[in-house]
This record gives sequence, C-alpha cells and structure tokens, in this order.
Amino acid sequence: MFEGVVELRILHTSDWHLGKMLENVNRLDEQRQFIDQLCDMAESEKIDVVLVAGDIFDTYNPSSAAEELFYEAIDRLSNRGSRAVVVIAGNHDNPERLCAASPLANKNGIILLGYPASDPGVWKSESGGVAVVQSGPGWLELNVRGCEHNAVIITLPYPSEARLDQVLSNDPDEKKIQMAYSDKVKDIFTRLSQNFRDDTVNLVVGHIFMMGGKESESERAIQVGGAMTVSPEALPPNAHYTALGHLHRPQQVKNSPCPAYYSGSPLAYSFSEAGYSKALYIVDAKPGCETKIEEVYLSCGKPLKRWEAKNGIEQAIRWCEEGKDCNAWIDLEIYTDRPIMTEEQKRLRELNPGIINIRPRIIDEAEEVLSLKDRETRRIDELFMDYYKYKTGMEISEELMSVFLEVLNEGNEEEADFSAETSA
Repeated sequence: MFEGVVELRILHTSDWHLGKMLENVNRLDEQRQFIDQLCDMAESEKIDVVLVAGDIFDTYNPSSAAEELFYEAIDRLSNRGSRAVVVIAGNHDNPERLCAASPLANKNGIILLGYPASDPGVWKSESGGVAVVQSGPGWLELNVRGCEHNAVIITLPYPSEARLDQVLSNDPDEKKIQMAYSDKVKDIFTRLSQNFRDDTVNLVVGHIFMMGGKESESERAIQVGGAMTVSPEALPPNAHYTALGHLHRPQQVKNSPCPAYYSGSPLAYSFSEAGYSKALYIVDAKPGCETKIEEVYLSCGKPLKRWEAKNGIEQAIRWCEEGKDCNAWIDLEIYTDRPIMTEEQKRLRELNPGIINIRPRIIDEAEEVLSLKDRETRRIDELFMDYYKYKTGMEISEELMSVFLEVLNEGNEEEADFSAETSA
C-alpha cells in the first residue's frame, strides 16, 4: 500500500535511574557512559524519534548532578530540535519536577509528560524540525521533518490510582483489584487508539507492569506487580510498536496483540542481574507494513559479578592477585570456618577496589552457645560483639560498636529520666 515509503526510525530506552547507587557506590560516571553511547547511536542510526519509557531518576528528589545529566542527555538527543524526544514519568519520578522544564524543552522538540492524561498541546520546535500537530489528554500526533508520515503516540506515564485520580475498586480482594486495574488500562488504550490512522505510524509508550514479565531485585518496586498488573490483551492490536518501561530485563511481552517490548535498564542495578546483557531497541515502522525490531546490546558500565570462594579466603586473594574481573563490581561470598578479620577484608579491597560486598559463609555451624548463667555474668557490649560475630562471621568494626554504645546509653538515660519522673 505504501511501497517506497521511508520507515520512521525509533529508539526505545527506559529506566535510566540516574543517581542510583550500588551499595553506596556512586555510578554517575557509568550512567554518563550510557548517555554517550545512546546519543552516538541516535546519530549513527539516523533516529527520528526517541521514546524514553519512564524512571528517568531513581528518586523523587534527584541530585543536581543527576538532573544535569538528564538535561544534557535530552538536549543532545534532540539535536537542536531536529529529532523528537518523548519522555514519560515512571513510578520513581516526580511528575511535576520532571515536566518543569517543558517550556524550554518544547523549543527543542522534547516532550516531557508526567501524568496519564497529560496533553502536550500543539506546538513547533524553534528549528521547525519537530511539531506536535494534534494532541489531547494521553495522546499526540507528531511530525518530524524529513519523515513521510506522522506518528500518533499514546502516552501512559505510570498510572497509579493517585495519578489516575480515581479509585479503581473498593473490593479488598487483590485479584479483583488487579482485574479492575487491568480493565481500566485497557479502556484507556481502547479509547486513545481511536486516534490511530491507516496513514500514520501508531505507537504506545507506557510505564506499566505487564502480566508474565520477568522481574529482578533492582526494580525496588513501588507496586511492581500485584494489584498493579496489566494483562497483555489490554494493549491496542493496531499499534506498530509498544515501548514499555518498569522492568529492568530487556524482553518481549508474550501474548501481546501488537509488538511490545521492555527495553530494560541500561546498567545492572543489583547483583540479581549479574551476567544479564543490557540492551535497547531500534524500531523501523511505516504504515501498512510489518514492524522491524532490532535489539542492540550496550557496552557501557561495569559488569556485576558474583564470586563464590569455596576454598576459603586464600582462593579469593589469589583471584584478586590474578586480576580476575578487575573491571567489575563484585559480590564476594567466602566459605570459611572462622570469622574474616578486618585486615583481611582491607587487603581484598586493596587488591580489587571493585569488591562491594564480602560475606562469609560459615561451613561449620557448630557455634558455642552460652548458657543463661554465662550470659548473666557478661556485659551487654560483650554479648553484642559475640552476637554480631555469630550472625555475620566477622568482627564488629569500631564505628558500629560506637553507634551501638551511643544508642544503648541514650536508652539508659531515657529510662533513668522516666524513673525519676514517676518517683517524683
């Protein structure tokens, strides 16, 4: 029907979580590497539209460094208003804060949307390269200079009950709440997809949890699944592509009536993702034709590795001396029959600064158990030191012991004050 028509090229990414730490390790430099790779890809692949499907930041109140990196990223991606960039809020984002820069962003062809019924309005970038030619609550029609056909995009930033501004069910049964939520999202898609046309590229960008999606620990969910789960059949069947955010593993949504994918997070954000490849999707779409989808793997950021030193701490030290995984973040578990001394932990981290966690696994569970009489004759700080060693397999640090004694002394002071008041 549309023979010879040049396809619209779309780049799908999500879940940047700018500012997110790994066990108190700052990873902003790795996130900056990702932004560099993303922007280079947008240029080299001649991308027309970038879809960012939510969770730009890791918290409602991101650091100034994280915000600066975000603004730098969307400015570079827009290429002075010649490329459209559509960004929606995820559950970790503050909708108002994300969209505060919209007046400036629109001038550069950047669309920032915080709520499910956001309406970007009709406007054109200063360069004239990007224009929103029609819009309404939850949808927009986009024109990009040089593209033969417009894109109609349904936008669904994270649709919690609060952000939808309605109670979906008063029934306490979670299954019924989930059904009501899925039905509501389906109603939204059904209604908004009426704006799709045969002569446009029809897209969906949303931040939702689809039933059957594979999770990881790093999602640290504000309702990752449970009642806030959507059935794949809720997606509009006449969409060329659905770009999703929320889950951190790149994956296709099974049993969807249209091509639907999670791009996942660009970096591994927990050791549960050790060994997983990270990716994003480049999509070629045109009216009347089957969508072409390419998974592109990312090379940015340090990989996450899990070590199991089953032969004891000497094995872990040898690995470090050999330079094993010298450019990775490491979660180290050591099989041992004794506590790991502070000096040994220090040496391991000096040999490999990428070691984040050191966890002893005591292979001899036979621990000396003090009798009640023995406990009664010992000081509480000594008992706490023994308990800490029993639970962790390591000697307690001076800093942690000081905190414990400080809390203990505060409790004793409060108890003494209470006794004085009651006896007065």
